[in-house]
Amino acid sequence: MSEDPRRSEPNLGLLCFFPHRQMEARVMGAVAAAGFDDITLAQSRVFQRIGPDGTRISDLAEQARISKQTVTFLVDQLERAGYVERVPDPTDARARLVRIAARGRAAVEVAVVAEAEVEAEWVRHLGRRDAACLRRALTRLREITDPYR
Repeated sequence: MSEDPRRSEPNLGLLCFFPHRQMEARVMGAVAAAGFDDITLAQSRVFQRIGPDGTRISDLAEQARISKQTVTFLVDQLERAGYVERVPDPTDARARLVRIAARGRAAVEVAVVAEAEVEAEWVRHLGRRDAACLRRALTRLREITDPYR
C-alpha cells in the first residue's frame, strides 16, 4: 500500500487502514496485558475468522487469503496454546472444525472490551453524528468489498 505522491491526500483504502491498524494494535496490547501474551498477530488474524460453531481450515485459509498449510501451522500453534480445539464436523464425518476453546473465549472477552474502548474514543473524537455517518458509509462499502459479510 503506497501513497501516490501526485495525490494531495491518501486514498480511501489507506484511510481505512490507519484506524484498523490502530484498533488491532490496541486490542492486541490489551489481550497481551491480560496474560494472553503468547498469541501473535498472524495467529489472531486467523483466530478472529473462526465462526461461533467452528470453521474448517480451508474456509479460514480462503477468508484470510493465505495457504491452507499456513493456516494449519497457525492453528496448530493456537491449539497447543489452548486457544482453539479441533472437533468433528457434524455435517461431514471426514472433516474437522476449528472451534474456539475456553482460553480463547477468555481472550475474546478481553478483546471485545478493548474494541469497545477504542470505538468509544473514536466516537468522542468524531462526534456521534459523524461516527454514525462513517459507520453507515463503511457498512455500505462492505457490500461490495467483503464477500464473507
